[in-house]
Amino acid sequence: MTRTATRIQTFRKLHESGCFVIPNPWDVGSAKLLEQLGFPALATTSSGFAWSLGLPDTKTSIKQALEHFRLIAEAVAVPVNGDFEGGFATEPEGVQANVTEAVSTGIAGLSIEDSTGNPDQPLYDFSLALERIQAAREAIEKSGTGVLLTARTEGFITGRPDIEETIRRLTAFAKAGADCLYAPGLRTKEEIKRVVAAVAPKPVNVLVGSELDTVEKLAAVGVRRISVGGALARTAWTAFLNAAKDLANSGSFSQMTGAVSYGEMNQRFS
Repeated sequence: MTRTATRIQTFRKLHESGCFVIPNPWDVGSAKLLEQLGFPALATTSSGFAWSLGLPDTKTSIKQALEHFRLIAEAVAVPVNGDFEGGFATEPEGVQANVTEAVSTGIAGLSIEDSTGNPDQPLYDFSLALERIQAAREAIEKSGTGVLLTARTEGFITGRPDIEETIRRLTAFAKAGADCLYAPGLRTKEEIKRVVAAVAPKPVNVLVGSELDTVEKLAAVGVRRISVGGALARTAWTAFLNAAKDLANSGSFSQMTGAVSYGEMNQRFS
């Protein structure tokens, strides 16, 4: 069995029982550090990656995304899920072609979302959104890789927080072949419980930020996978900006006190 095939198998087993955290690195360095901390799998973050290139979220190209997948997958031994945004295409045929490319990068899973990027119509129409997930499923089946497909509906983070429509889409995505279901932006225990029940026995990913603020609480309502999205990247950028602002505005070095030492960083990457 190849290295990638083994990681895909491992990733699938992680989704069969229990609850695990899949943190989101934004570059090779952060991926290696997270692996060292013992996380069983990692997931890329489109926002964190874009910011590392000096771009806003959703403004990276498919070429950049695919190369990012390759770099992260090569840098670590644990399974990696690729944030493939909307598949870098609108029509199902384009999604299928692009997913075919993505599954050859060494990732163990990928996610496809239903957001359009258009604030006036933030989600693809139901039928098109469903066809896009079906196209991604078909691409994976044809590849023979077994890459795990996560289907996302984005209503709660695009100004359309409708739990009924969210459940309608996720249940349809599950029937269309999605292996894992994900609605970023769910906030309440009741919302999360309803989603978990609606798509059972398929696993649900929840993004941090709900009123269930620990792994234990999320596991107790049946959540299988917990991701942090761009939160770790924002945490890192917060420390950087605080130190840089202090230096620029007051000439103070105080924000750099307590930073990880040069020696420790070198040792971690040796």
